[in-house]
Amino acid sequence: MTTTSPQATDRTEPVHTQLQYQLALFARRMEQVRTSGGGVAALDRAAYLLLDRLDRHGPANIKALADALGVDSSTVTRQMAPLVASGLVGRVQDPADRRAVRLALTPHGCGQLAEVRDGRAELARRLVADWPPEEQHAFCSLLARFNLAMESYSADQQGGQNP
Repeated sequence: MTTTSPQATDRTEPVHTQLQYQLALFARRMEQVRTSGGGVAALDRAAYLLLDRLDRHGPANIKALADALGVDSSTVTRQMAPLVASGLVGRVQDPADRRAVRLALTPHGCGQLAEVRDGRAELARRLVADWPPEEQHAFCSLLARFNLAMESYSADQQGGQNP
């Protein structure tokens, strides 16, 4: 089933009109792949980003995770609860303050994250298999740059709302 519309291929539209449409389509298709399985182990976006953060940076408290991901502490608390309940994340003592608790990836969480990463990487490889390597690298670089621009924009918006 194809959801391409004339807007998606109409090169006479301004680039920003085309870009916003392509981003909306991308978000929809990513969600379709995630919910259908699409050959990729299931882990929602929030869980994936939290597990990835713990894997890359080690144990952290809720506030540090919230700051790193640009969300509220209450959001991280809510998103973390099922990860702890399922044994993907565990609580460990903070070495700097024995009364405080940090969250850490468990061996089960490491395995689940590795499975999801591998599945997503394989899917990405298949999707761009017929692209020249330089286009694959350019796409990745431009997407990373776009994500950084969105992060900066979001931070600027939050800063403007909370003087």
